[in-house]
This record gives sequence, C-alpha cells and structure tokens, in this order.
Amino acid sequence: MAFVSYYFHWSESEVLKMEHHERRRWCGEISRINESLNPSEDRREKSILDMKPVRMRP
Repeated sequence: MAFVSYYFHWSESEVLKMEHHERRRWCGEISRINESLNPSEDRREKSILDMKPVRMRP
C-alpha cells in the first residue's frame, strides 16, 4: 500500500478501496516505470532496504 501511495500520491483510503490484484498490478507498473527510468547494471530494482542510513545535522 505504501509503495503505491508514495509513487502516485494516492490517499490510504483510495488504495484500500482497490482489490488486492489491482494493488499488485499497480506495484508492477510502478516497478517497470522505475526500471525504465533508472536502469541498474544488474537490472535489479533499488529497495529502500538497500539504502544506507544518513545522519541529519541538528
């Protein structure tokens, strides 16, 4: 849900109204868009889990 909401700026209620298969389809569409805009050498999607922590300055 967060993936779709983040990329399309849809509200939680809008995403919850969708059926599960619709949300999965949109996740696939977003992933294909990201891949075409930011192709990586190994053709793997970047994950938020791959990001390194950044310290914010006070």
